[in-house]
Amino acid sequence: MRYQISGKQIDIGNALQTHVQAETGSMLEKYSGRPTDANVVFSKSGHEYVCETVIHLSTGLTAQARGHESEIYAAFDAALEKMDKQLRRYKRRLKDHHKERSQPVELSDAGSYILAPTDESGEAESDTVSAMIIAETEMKIPSLSAGEAVMQMELANAPALVFRNEKHNGINVVYRREDGNISWVDPKNMG
Repeated sequence: MRYQISGKQIDIGNALQTHVQAETGSMLEKYSGRPTDANVVFSKSGHEYVCETVIHLSTGLTAQARGHESEIYAAFDAALEKMDKQLRRYKRRLKDHHKERSQPVELSDAGSYILAPTDESGEAESDTVSAMIIAETEMKIPSLSAGEAVMQMELANAPALVFRNEKHNGINVVYRREDGNISWVDPKNMG
């Protein structure tokens, strides 16, 4: 497994890097036999240290956790505890569905665009009909079942996830509603 441990505008020593690798490795042995890489970034926000952890699993799913505490080791431990809880839920859901993925998740290329903000009335600030694109990136769209998409969205702490439905190969979306429930948009079944 590959580890990338870094600090944003703070120095992290070898002792912290060794601690992160040992603790992350022992936590992952319990849940996921095949993680591919872990990215741990430490930063400082006011008087607190922040630890952001991202772990990519061989199934194609990604788990993310964030911890913040007044000490750097405590921030990492808080993030690791959240990661542990997420992976425990993920493993339980896989067992509940009696399905282990035999092949890694397929990923398709897609474009991602950031549009210029709107004013208070909801209209674009420019006089043109189309919004101005201010950033363009590439992203990967995973091929998942609806249940796996919900797990991926929760593991990533994302508000929404676009995915390719494995059953019919169509593009679907799951998102968290304001009432806390999750919605699934499946255009193929609308009709």
